[in-house]
Amino acid sequence: MSFSHAKASGNFKENYKMTEQQNFTFIKSDKKLIKLNFDDILFVKGLGNYVEIFVRNNKKYIYYKTLKELIDKLPDEFMRVHNSNIVNLKNVDYIEDNHLIIGENKIVIAKSHKDCLLKSIDKLLL
Repeated sequence: MSFSHAKASGNFKENYKMTEQQNFTFIKSDKKLIKLNFDDILFVKGLGNYVEIFVRNNKKYIYYKTLKELIDKLPDEFMRVHNSNIVNLKNVDYIEDNHLIIGENKIVIAKSHKDCLLKSIDKLLL
């Protein structure tokens, strides 16, 4: 199937074989479809049925999804560290006590998520 036919059929993801892992997504926010590169996402904060997505350059977007729905669709470098937070491990500056520091943001690590987080971090150690 050709690239243009896959686009036209509406099944782009199903019909077009990506040669590399998809590194972006689109979200609908404020009546716009906004392209987000996964590397630009710092962390995601849950707000009930909505999430607030914090990205580089101090931007944030409100998106109608729950954290539970979102975590299943994000790449492996995203990890739930609290009932109300998902972080992009690529953008963590450091971990201190029970907090992750991403830029100016201090995010609490819940006890229930700490072991899983430390196991993931352990795999990344030199």
